[in-house]
Amino acid sequence: MTNLTNSVRLIGRLGVDPKHVKLDSGTSKVSFTMATNEYYRDKNGEKVEETQWHNIVAFGKTAELAVKYLNKGSQVAVAGKLTNRQWDGKDGVKHYITEVNISQIHLLDKK
Repeated sequence: MTNLTNSVRLIGRLGVDPKHVKLDSGTSKVSFTMATNEYYRDKNGEKVEETQWHNIVAFGKTAELAVKYLNKGSQVAVAGKLTNRQWDGKDGVKHYITEVNISQIHLLDKK
């Protein structure tokens, strides 16, 4: 049987400033959205840009780096794993979200 790994690598830009919170345990958590773009030609030969939005979360030192160095529009490469969460809303409806829990950030801006 093949050993499969949950691994995600993305290059894109932040859609919002990172939202930072301290958990009850004292651990830092940050969350933000990130856009990735894909380009291709349609059946008429026209160039098409398709944007995908990703929910990103980070904890600990990775979260602290994100808060210190990233803001809306920052270009980054991230690596991590996909996670799924669910919760019951105040309206009684069950909500679902898929997030990329990142463990690595590489700054790509030329600052």
